[in-house]
Amino acid sequence: MAKDGSGSEPVAARRAPAGAAVLREDKTEAIRAAVFEELAAAGFARMSIEGIARRAGVGKTAVYRRWRSKLHLVLDVVSAVAVAGMPTPDTGSLSGDVRMLLEVAARALRHPMASQIIPDLLAEAARSPELAQALKAALHDSQEGVAAAVVARAVERGELPQDVDARLALDLLTGPLYWRLLVVRDELPKGYLDALSGSVVAALGAALRPE
Repeated sequence: MAKDGSGSEPVAARRAPAGAAVLREDKTEAIRAAVFEELAAAGFARMSIEGIARRAGVGKTAVYRRWRSKLHLVLDVVSAVAVAGMPTPDTGSLSGDVRMLLEVAARALRHPMASQIIPDLLAEAARSPELAQALKAALHDSQEGVAAAVVARAVERGELPQDVDARLALDLLTGPLYWRLLVVRDELPKGYLDALSGSVVAALGAALRPE
């Protein structure tokens, strides 16, 4: 075995691993993107590793090197969404923060992939505790932190009482949009987000105002 000029450690021992030992990041990202496309086109129940690999332009082995099943692949992708989270607005007022959150949420829910993927995964979650937990983290827990921050700032400004419930705020923010866009599948009429924003702010203040 060849040695370096000092005659000590073999050169081969210090070479970077090749072949299967290297997981190329571009392939990993291509696979993750393909998961969303396959979920939107086929749904969780009918999606397959073969279909994901074909969309990503890789072999099945490239997928299996990274994830041992389609469930674990979807769990990873959903968890990545949770980590990315929703930006926390800081407009200087509760009404401004609520309006911005509604705009961001509406844009996300109106995306063609989201409108197909989210209901499908929620239905599948009823049969998979692992998926249910991942979805809870992606669709609820991460956004609850945003709602809590918005509420805390509103309390500091004196716009809301101290005993505000951040979970109620999140319910009021996301519930109407989810119902309208993903259940009823209706368009948002002109001025809807402005009206909803005013209703959410009024409801929070009224529901939690000390008697």
